[in-house]
Amino acid sequence: MQTNTKINVGVVGATGYTGLELVKILIKHPFFHLAYIANSEGGTTINKLHPCLNGVCEDEVQKANVDVMAVTCKLVFLALPHKTAMAYVKPLLAKGVKVVDLSADYRLPQKIYEEFYCPHTDSENLEHVVYGLPELHREAIKSAKLVANPGCFPTSAILGLLPFMDKRIAHTPIIIDAKTGVSGAGKKLSAVTHFVNINDNLFAYNPLLHRHAPEIANKLEVSFDEVNFVPHLVSVTRGMISSIYIQVEGDFDPIEILQKFYKNELHVRVSPNPVDMKSVAGTNFCDIYAQKKGNMLFITSSIDNLMRGASSQAVVNANLMMGFDEATAIPDIAYVP
Repeated sequence: MQTNTKINVGVVGATGYTGLELVKILIKHPFFHLAYIANSEGGTTINKLHPCLNGVCEDEVQKANVDVMAVTCKLVFLALPHKTAMAYVKPLLAKGVKVVDLSADYRLPQKIYEEFYCPHTDSENLEHVVYGLPELHREAIKSAKLVANPGCFPTSAILGLLPFMDKRIAHTPIIIDAKTGVSGAGKKLSAVTHFVNINDNLFAYNPLLHRHAPEIANKLEVSFDEVNFVPHLVSVTRGMISSIYIQVEGDFDPIEILQKFYKNELHVRVSPNPVDMKSVAGTNFCDIYAQKKGNMLFITSSIDNLMRGASSQAVVNANLMMGFDEATAIPDIAYVP
């Protein structure tokens, strides 16, 4: 039940996996009331879309309507595809509703975005958006009206690389070999994610040209040509692990560098051993390990692609935007075994 102390929030795009994860977090949130759930069609309930919510949450799913959102919610999460999301952001902000956008629509400068996605229809708000990686922009997120939630691959790669960028030999290649679970491809069926294609299988896709490469380069403030990113689809449901290789200079202990850099961060864990996917499944943690050999540095970074790579990170951002402790209602116990 809603109380006077709770803030009304909404989720648009409740049909997909990230929408489901948002709902699961928000229905247990002590300060947010999930007052509005929507998709492109409406006319159903959230438990009919996601039977795992039977007996837990059976709220109506409405057809998305900006005017209804505006009178119902103080903040809205947009779990929508790129291009679709920006059509909602502009009118919502104009009506005074804060937005956490999980799409790619506001993550990049307009010129780069249009090179890799499509024409942008809201350049005005691109000037005021905050990139929602708390470890980079925590203070700016607190006062933001629009937060662009980072991509899953960029979250994993950027968090792994940030502590070592000042050790990297300038303009040498950044090599990112990343693997993700099938849920990262979304809920829509396709030949690529068909069981008989993905089961017992592993393959690269969009090597060197994936849309997340310019996002990684932009946030690390390096050129796109320096980032060599190859994602792979692996036959697991959820999880993401990035194996990163850079050339560095100087004598240092990479674990000590990581520990110092992330000593005050709640959701980054420095591991003494190479990391795995399972230990972060269902949480907002990013686990990182690094090992040095001569001037070669190996970094491995693991997240849950649906959580730290999307929904739980979105709620962390919303917590900061609304003045709450960032860890409020954020899952921190992994799905193990």
